[in-house]
Amino acid sequence: MTEYRGRIAPTPTGYLHLGHARTFHIAQQRAQENNGTLVFRNEDLDKSRCKKEFIEASIKDLKDCGISWNEGPDIGGPFAPYNQSERHTWHLEVWTKLLETGLIYPCSKSRKDVQNALNAPHGKQQEQIFPLEFRPPKVTAQNYDSPGNTNWRFRVPDFLELSFIDENLGSQTFTSLKDFGDFLVWRKDGFPSYELAVVADDHAMKITEVVRGEDLLLSTARQILIYNALGWNPPTFYHCRLVKDDEGNRLAKRNKSLSIRSLINSKEWFEAKKGLFS
Repeated sequence: MTEYRGRIAPTPTGYLHLGHARTFHIAQQRAQENNGTLVFRNEDLDKSRCKKEFIEASIKDLKDCGISWNEGPDIGGPFAPYNQSERHTWHLEVWTKLLETGLIYPCSKSRKDVQNALNAPHGKQQEQIFPLEFRPPKVTAQNYDSPGNTNWRFRVPDFLELSFIDENLGSQTFTSLKDFGDFLVWRKDGFPSYELAVVADDHAMKITEVVRGEDLLLSTARQILIYNALGWNPPTFYHCRLVKDDEGNRLAKRNKSLSIRSLINSKEWFEAKKGLFS
């Protein structure tokens, strides 16, 4: 049997909140139940917003919650470095593999261009579908041997149903060009998109199950397309229900009153921990 390998992968753009604590606790629990390994990885590709203080805070806050890992900060392991920003060579290698498939293309269209497109359709989660008229001819990418300073998108197949079984939420189905369109795999600032980086690093780190919030279900469909294009087997997925505030809104890092560090050791933390970790 394949060894179970899970991961916790915070993005250090702010202090972790109760939703993160619950998701990472479940990730730890899943790894322990399967006698497996849990990896800690900093997803710090957004250089304008990711800060060292938030990386250090996330490590401390999770430890204060009783969450531990087997590979990553303070421990080491075979897949270091664990900061995505230090894995640029590997990400470029994966971009090159995708280029060879003919499924990605350079894209000069801005987000505003897409928003202003006439009758641009919306998919699930109100995602705006990238207009097909913006697609360049397939031969466009043949003149490139590096991403350069432009965005790159994945050319999704026409109306392909992508189905997978979520270990928590059950059967899920998304349809390309209906629920989502051509998506970014590389950004013009020189870094991979979330979709490419996550697939590349989960594959390299031999992750067998991804535990994360249900807000990333649509990302799973996109990432499965990348796995398929590269000929890699995707991991299984376990998406957690989102923790919401008293008004029914999903928690955000900007809400400092619900951050782990503002609540820990308080009466509110004792009650929250009972509800989140039970």
